[in-house]
Amino acid sequence: MSESASRIELVDETFVAAAPAQVAAVLADPHEQQRWWPGWQLSVFMDRGVQGTRWTVHGRLDGLVVRGSSEVWLEPVLDGVVLHHYLRVSTDGSVARTARAKRRYVRRWKRVVFALKDRLEAGRSPGAPAVGSSTGTDLPTTPS
Repeated sequence: MSESASRIELVDETFVAAAPAQVAAVLADPHEQQRWWPGWQLSVFMDRGVQGTRWTVHGRLDGLVVRGSSEVWLEPVLDGVVLHHYLRVSTDGSVARTARAKRRYVRRWKRVVFALKDRLEAGRSPGAPAVGSSTGTDLPTTPS
């Protein structure tokens, strides 16, 4: 690695009102992975099933070479799941170029994960149990 090499370390959490198995099924789909992480070669090094997946990553991000690991951990919460996304990669770019690439990645990731929420939560009224949920748990309300 050159002296200008930098790292991207990202942690993101998003609640999805859907059964963990539904989210895991989307996560396991290679076509979805290519849409979520275009231009990246992902190699599974830990398939945790309904709890998520860990990959080694090699590819390009905004013109920078990235190499490292990515993980999506699925944590059941109420009648849905918190989708935890971790990204730990080294780049071949300067600190400034890497920071720009990280900002763009974060915005793109949020578009991807919110599109997933929209798709899996379709037909669900606010406060209603998650579509496909077997718990029937309503979201907590604050007392008046």
